[in-house]
Parts: sequence; structure tokens; C-alpha cells
Amino acid sequence: MSEGRVFPVWRGIRAGSGVGGGWSQGWGRCLRWESDSPDQKARSPVFDYPVWVVLCRGGRARLREVCQRGRGAIRLPTEMLSIKLPQLFDIHQVPKVFREDNIISGYRHPHSSALDCVLSSFQMNNETINIWTHFLPTWYFLWRFCVLCSTLNFLTDSYTWPLLVYMLLICVYPFTSSCAHTFSTMSSESRHICYFFDYGALSLYSLGCAISYGYYVMPDCWVNTWLHQHFVPIAIGNTLFCTSLSCYSRFLELQFPQRSKALRTGAFIVPFIFDTVPLFYRILLCCGGSCSPTDALSSHCYHLLFAFLTCFLFTAHLPERLAPGRFDYFGHSHQLFHVSAVVGTHFQMEGVIADMMSRRSWLAAHGVTPSFLGTIGALAVSLVLNLGIIGIFSAPLLWKPCRSSSQPHSSTCECKEQ
Repeated sequence: MSEGRVFPVWRGIRAGSGVGGGWSQGWGRCLRWESDSPDQKARSPVFDYPVWVVLCRGGRARLREVCQRGRGAIRLPTEMLSIKLPQLFDIHQVPKVFREDNIISGYRHPHSSALDCVLSSFQMNNETINIWTHFLPTWYFLWRFCVLCSTLNFLTDSYTWPLLVYMLLICVYPFTSSCAHTFSTMSSESRHICYFFDYGALSLYSLGCAISYGYYVMPDCWVNTWLHQHFVPIAIGNTLFCTSLSCYSRFLELQFPQRSKALRTGAFIVPFIFDTVPLFYRILLCCGGSCSPTDALSSHCYHLLFAFLTCFLFTAHLPERLAPGRFDYFGHSHQLFHVSAVVGTHFQMEGVIADMMSRRSWLAAHGVTPSFLGTIGALAVSLVLNLGIIGIFSAPLLWKPCRSSSQPHSSTCECKEQ
């Protein structure tokens, strides 16, 4: 047999490790260890069991080489798969702009790379559940949207266009929120800009609610009134107000945190109240006995219940206010706020779809026909205007690091601390 080949041998005989010696070349004696000197007696086998043998002289050295190569081949993919997760910090170790009320630990590095931000979503920190509670619902709403695309004709049936706008926006706002929470620790400037886009997506979502409510949910007695005809244009103005005020509130966060919180809350309450005025009126009519309860109205009531719960969680900071540090990773108010908002959106979607299906003939008979300008056109105009507002608020933040880097005596660390 050629020197250096390795063969698997089952039921081989293992001999003691004598000094010197080698395997005999004959096949009949290939498993017996023979001493080099005829005066030495071969040691008796200790026991037999499956082994790998090298059929050549110097086989032990060759076997050791093969084992080392095998260990190296196994170690290579293991080292490639071993990814170091980002380090976490306590509240006193991060700048104030990154701190959250009553959250003591689990903070990511304030100057993380994009890769570190992505990896941190698979690591338990105080933002992990915030990321996933909006990322996973995005796929649920996308699935519902795909199901509707297979049953409705969104291309040519103008009656479905308000639902099209609404479904697009309930897919966009949780995804944008998830991205904002993921990449908000790259720098203080990127943190502000990420949440600018988050606020803009929520503002556009309020427009989607207004468009769908204006065409499907409007009370019968309000159809073709002045409010009905101007409902969408006013909603566009509300999105601009909401995005502007919420973005501005971030600049007050460090010096005036309470004022910042009040402005941001008010920025989202105003479009919510305006959008739901027709719904509140319908509920009051049914409570007074003027209409019979329907499945659509039941879904809308559940949506309002979760909407109020969402607002409460956003402003109250419970339960972490009662036990700071106990809910850093799981169970703090922002996580519950995300879950409540998504569940409320689910019930809202069910109510909008039910109203669209059940009221189609009545609305068509009374001349309520959605137009391209009042649905998709309104979304396009509002999108451009809101992106412009975000750009205006982002420009000073983007200009600041560029101006700092142009100074010849400023170091990298100094620029990061600004």
C-alpha cells in the first residue's frame, strides 16, 4: 500500500505505544504492532475497538498531522460564525440625549456602527423589544395587504383607492418605527433624524386614517357636507402640523423635557381627534338608539379603546416609573405602547374594511366616488411636503458635524462629543 494513506478499520486491535516499531506490510498482519527488533516481544493488545490506522512506517506522526488538519478545518467555520455582540452600558455611561426616563441599564453604544445596530436587534437590550414589536407587525399588515390585492381591484376600481392608501401607510409606519429604534444610536444627530422620519410616518398614517374615514366611515348625515368635502385637505394640513411640531419638540428635549413631551403629545392628539370626529358621532348615534350596532362599529370601538390606552402608556411611563430599573429590558411603557398601537391598528383596519364592504351601495347611490387627487394624489403631496419639513429640521444637524470636521484642530473624539 502507498505510504501515507489513512484507512478506517473496524474492530482493530490497539497495542501499547512502544518506542519504535511499525505496522507490518502484509495484509494478514496489518493490525498487529511489531517491534523493529526481533529480540523484543510485541506487547499484548490492551483491548479492541474501532480505530483509524495509518498503514506505513512513521504512521503516528502522519496520523497526528491529519488530526491537526482536521481540527483546523473544524475551527475555521466556527471562528467565522463567532460574532461579537455590542457592549451594553448603564444610564450614567451614555450622553443625556440617549437616556430614557426610569430606564437604568441596557443602553447601546452612543456611536454604534450600522452593523452594530443591526446586531443589537438580536441582543437583549432596552430597545430590542421596541424593534421587534413593530418589525413583526409590518409583515402581518403586508400579508393582509397582499390578501386584499388578490381579492380587490386596486388598479381600476376607484372605490378601493382610500383603502389602498390606508393599507400602504399601516405597513409603512411600523417599519419606519422599527428602523428608527434600530439605528438611533449611531450618533446624537442620527438619533434625531431617525425619529424625525418616525414622526413623519405617523403623520402620514393619520392622513391614511382621514382618507379612509372620509370615504367609508363618515356618518350618513354628514355625507356631501362642507366638512366631508374638505376633510382630506384639512387632514393634509394636520400632517404638516404634526410633523413640524413633533420634530421641533426634539430640540427642547434636554433643556425642557416636560415641554417637549407636551408638544409631542399634542402634535399627535390633534390629527387623531380630527380623524375620529366622524367615528365619535356615529357611536353617539348608536348609543342614542338611532342606529343598530354592526361588526364595523364594534371594531372601531375596540380601536378607540386601544388608542386611549396607547396615549396613556405614552404619557404615564408606567410601570417603570414605579420601579426604575426593573423593566429595562422587558415590560416598560414604550414596549407596551407599541403593542397597544399595533393591536389598535388591527381593529381599525377590520373596521375600515367592514365599512367599505357594507356601505358601498349606499355611498355609490349618494355620489360618493373617491378621486385620484383626493386619495393617491393627496398622499403624494403630503409625502413631498413632510419630507421637506424633515429635511429642514435635519439640515442643521447634518451641517453641524460637517462644520466641526472642517476645523483643522478638532479631533475625532471632540466631534463625537458635540
